[in-house]
Amino acid sequence: MSNPEIVEILELTAKLLELHNADPFKIKGYSIAAFYLDKYKDGELQNMTEQELTKLQGIGKSTAGKIVQIAQTGTFPELEELLHNTPLGVMEMFNIKGIGPKKIAVLWKELGIDNLHELELACLNGAVAKLKGFGGSIQQKIIDSLAFLKDQAGKLRMDKAEAVADLIINELKKSFEQVEAAGGIRRKSETIDTIRIVVATDSPALLQNSIGEIEFLVQDEKQSSPFIWRGNVQEVAVAIEIVAVKPERLVNELFLETADVEHLGYSTASGATIWRQAYYEEAENEEAIYQKAGLPYIVPEMREGAGEFAWAETHTADQLVTWDDLKGILHNHSTYSDGQHTLEQMAVYCRDLGFEYLGIADHSQTAVYAQGLTIEEVGRQHEEIAKLNARFASENPQKPFKILKGIESDILGDGSLDYPTEVLASFDYIVASVHSNLTMTQEKATARLLKAIENPYTTILGHPTGRLLLSREGYPIDHKVIIDACAEHKVVVEINASPWRLDLDWRWISYCMEKGVLLSINPDAHAMEGYLDMHYGVANARKGGLTKDMTFNAFSLERMEEYLKARLGR
Repeated sequence: MSNPEIVEILELTAKLLELHNADPFKIKGYSIAAFYLDKYKDGELQNMTEQELTKLQGIGKSTAGKIVQIAQTGTFPELEELLHNTPLGVMEMFNIKGIGPKKIAVLWKELGIDNLHELELACLNGAVAKLKGFGGSIQQKIIDSLAFLKDQAGKLRMDKAEAVADLIINELKKSFEQVEAAGGIRRKSETIDTIRIVVATDSPALLQNSIGEIEFLVQDEKQSSPFIWRGNVQEVAVAIEIVAVKPERLVNELFLETADVEHLGYSTASGATIWRQAYYEEAENEEAIYQKAGLPYIVPEMREGAGEFAWAETHTADQLVTWDDLKGILHNHSTYSDGQHTLEQMAVYCRDLGFEYLGIADHSQTAVYAQGLTIEEVGRQHEEIAKLNARFASENPQKPFKILKGIESDILGDGSLDYPTEVLASFDYIVASVHSNLTMTQEKATARLLKAIENPYTTILGHPTGRLLLSREGYPIDHKVIIDACAEHKVVVEINASPWRLDLDWRWISYCMEKGVLLSINPDAHAMEGYLDMHYGVANARKGGLTKDMTFNAFSLERMEEYLKARLGR
């Protein structure tokens, strides 16, 4: 059990206690414990004794005992009783934005609603709006949230889908040499509704038998055929398709099972489609399919039918950004705010990964929920950065690693940046991001961002819509207006590489490039291992056609420092 998993269980316990109208002091105890443990960075809770846990802030003897039980078993008796007394449908209501345990309790106890379907009906007939403390606006928020959840059902984020696919592929490779992920996973789609896997075999029956021996796979017999196994992984709703193909047809079938239908339907010079070329004529590699069709090669990530051939008229595949092109990372957090590792740990690990610089961008003071830095803490962090940079320079004078002084400044409700001007001026760069008041109209949300973009201290617009994939829609903005403003004011747009976000959406990358707007691939890392999320960001960037020359953090340290100094007129 990791620390975040233990914290999540304590938070769930507090929610369930509040749902069941338990003793407020007990609810507060679990909430306080979760709050302080979420900030605890000095060790693994699962390895601590009850006595050691009681020495931590916010942890009493009773809670310490529960944490030990959670670490050993993943649960504890009080939580099990709460779960037993709570219908699954009521638990699912915790996913609805805009209502907490108390309002869920009212829906459950007063209207007898214990599932999302009944809740939707009660909203549509106006019964929810009539409840005390609800009203029409909350009812509409519930309707909107339910519609979003329904649309996301049966999907997985890229990282989760890849993990499931790897699990299946590793099992299949025990019996078959050539097993490949296809479909949305190979196209690096941000969310996946079907995990498609291609297996080269002369015996489809052998494949079916082998799949049947994988215990965690559940077959949908009605939808399956002798050549395509369909089903899902136990307790995972996303669909699974495992396709048997002849070994000599593997290249062709992998291509056909990867590309979107719009890409396959693209017409060649002869008037035929690329699908026809791939289907009827065997190829040694995918490049040959394009070559014989008289078309430029398109990398798997871009095979969406979303303007990739127009992109290829002025670009080539080798111009696309890669992990190796990146020289630094500009949006990261340390224990100064809500990160899990110290500034020194984050810097050393970044250097050891081969990067030239780390941009530290902890949360600003308004973000009290994330332990944002006070003005005094900014000063202390800058002093530590100076000391660490001096050390790095002495360790490798020829090519010193460097920490750049950044901040993730909250964009306030009126569009202004957090901190007074003299504090903003003390940073090398600023990532300006929205974290609060996400329910504005498109007009107000766009105006808010425009004011932040116009601020001379804004360097990078962070996660532009604030979306959380499969969990929260982004706030509505006019993308073209925002990108045009970034072009005018020389503001870089972030591609937030966290698989929870992947925001900016890849569909807007080409417009940024057309307008001359640089993009920065950042992991928003809150721990050292978070840097590896950059792989998702690179995949997302390549999907949108981002080239190395338009990637901000592909700048060398020297070029980055020159750019930032010129940006601030220094």
